Amino acid sequence: MTEITLLIVDDHPVVRDGLRGMFAADPGFAVLGEASGGVEAVGLAVRLDPDVVLMDLRMPGGGGVDAIAELARRGARSRVLVLTTYDTDTDTLPAIEAGATGYLLKDAPREELFAAVRAAAAGRTVLSPAVASRLVSAVRSPAPPADGALSAREREILSLVARGTSNRAIAAELFISEATVKTHLTHIYGKLGVRDRAAAVATGYDQGILGGTRTSD
Repeated sequence: MTEITLLIVDDHPVVRDGLRGMFAADPGFAVLGEASGGVEAVGLAVRLDPDVVLMDLRMPGGGGVDAIAELARRGARSRVLVLTTYDTDTDTLPAIEAGATGYLLKDAPREELFAAVRAAAAGRTVLSPAVASRLVSAVRSPAPPADGALSAREREILSLVARGTSNRAIAAELFISEATVKTHLTHIYGKLGVRDRAAAVATGYDQGILGGTRTSD
């Protein structure tokens, strides 16, 4: 049986150690390397060319979604299997849209994780039941109404905008790229029916999204 080669990406050393030990104990897998952030992961994935990249999402050294998108842009052969503790819509949907082959939660049993890696290596989509349910709901749900029905991440970004935080600073604080911030802002503008940051903040206060009353200058 041919070994499935892996790259483990997680910002917690204890998690990387645990995963490496788990896979090393099975002759069907070989861990080629580890990375603690998305930027490092892209470089290693391109250089090592693993069959599967086990990718965490929220990391100080570059987010997983941006890394997945960059690997797709570069035409990397590696399949990306997200392995994270987060299963919210603001995490799952962007990861799948960026090109992840699968999405699994860290509480998955050992055999389920192994089966998911094998499936990902074969190019098959793998989703934990909770994530699959969310994706089905998202597909079946109608488009959000134009009354400011923002996602949790969009509210977080709008709140930072209201404090005068620049796109670059927002990206740094949330461990995402500036391009991702701009994409979120575009969605926010569309949902609120506005065209710029100032109008978005004003509408956010008027609709109670920002939870308070504007203070005059």
